[in-house]
Amino acid sequence: MKVLRIIARLNVGGPARHVVWLTAGMKSADYQTTLVAGTVPPTEDDMGYFAEQLGVKPLVFPEMSREVSPKDALTVVRLFRLMLRERPDVVHTHTAKAGTVGRMAGLLYRWLTPGALIGRPRVSCFVHTYHGHIFHSYYGRFKTGLFLQIERALAWLITDRIVVVSEQQRREINEVFHVGRADQFTVIPLGIDTGIFANWQQRRGILRAELGAAETELLVGIVGRLTEIKNHSMFLTAAARYLKSRGHGDDSRVRFVIVGDGNLRRELEEQAQRLSLGDQVIFLGSRNDPENFYPALDVVALTSHNEGTPLTLIEAMANSCPVIATEVGGVCDLLGSRVTEGSGFVQCERGLAVRPGDSEGFASGVAALINDPELRRNLGERGRLFVTENYSKERLINDLSNLYQKLLGQRQKSAVLEHGVKGASA
Repeated sequence: MKVLRIIARLNVGGPARHVVWLTAGMKSADYQTTLVAGTVPPTEDDMGYFAEQLGVKPLVFPEMSREVSPKDALTVVRLFRLMLRERPDVVHTHTAKAGTVGRMAGLLYRWLTPGALIGRPRVSCFVHTYHGHIFHSYYGRFKTGLFLQIERALAWLITDRIVVVSEQQRREINEVFHVGRADQFTVIPLGIDTGIFANWQQRRGILRAELGAAETELLVGIVGRLTEIKNHSMFLTAAARYLKSRGHGDDSRVRFVIVGDGNLRRELEEQAQRLSLGDQVIFLGSRNDPENFYPALDVVALTSHNEGTPLTLIEAMANSCPVIATEVGGVCDLLGSRVTEGSGFVQCERGLAVRPGDSEGFASGVAALINDPELRRNLGERGRLFVTENYSKERLINDLSNLYQKLLGQRQKSAVLEHGVKGASA
């Protein structure tokens, strides 16, 4: 089976690793996969090294980028020509930009054929995965509305199956924003390479030694691009609130660690100075060793305005890290059902949940974790078991392989039946 996989760019984040894992993992199955990616802008870190490590060499379209551009028309034409040459059985797009240009090219590919004149378009399946969505918190009202109309049209015109990474995300995209029909959706959770975290206890001291952190010191970390949607500003505000709650604005037991880089780096560093956080906040920058930095952390935080299912929380859980996160997107599915109400936060089965934008509640939740070692251990262990059982890379590859086979079989059967009916009529 030929699969054409398209993503806007291989920047640091879950979607890039997701498509590389799929491309590499399906090499061993009966698949021939071509991965197409655009360029990573200078303000973001490139994860091309990750693809190279797994033996994946993407076909790069330099004109394809995250932002809307006149070059998008050229991207559509190039993708259309690539489809004509490769004749893929499945075209699978990931992220918003790739989903738009890839499916527009797919419309041309499916219908610009002589067979379309007699109702026989090319047989190829089109799948789109929402890793998150851009229907709130990214753009202004007009731009968001325009993108929403485009997504609704593409779901109706060309998309055979819409893949979402959580049930919460399915409800939001389909029932709240009215994209696609209910029967178009399939929930396929993310998968990770859990093997690299198997011996996390032995690696706990690597980053801690680098930071000069004593074993009695607690590190509260946040992992992700330093960009607006991740709301690191709230993380810093919550850190300052926590320290202030100690009475003297200092707690030598605790430091706050920010792993990642991005366009807001300088602005966030200045905010940390204004909040008098001093040496209690560490900006680590980009790291490509998650097997080392997650084990070093005692608590992992997420403060995003909008998410799909954040890979950072899954990886944190795989390392038995207790997590605290804003209740957005698929975060709810990761944390599980609610157990007890705290002061500004909710304790769930596998972590603490906070309302988006509530820095006071977040600080309260952080304090609860810092002050209760038993709670940290219990949440960490439940999270590790949950991820091990439900989020393996192997399960992800198997789920998508089954989906591809099912979709292609349905489309081929439909084409044969249509051809038979037309032939009998003639």
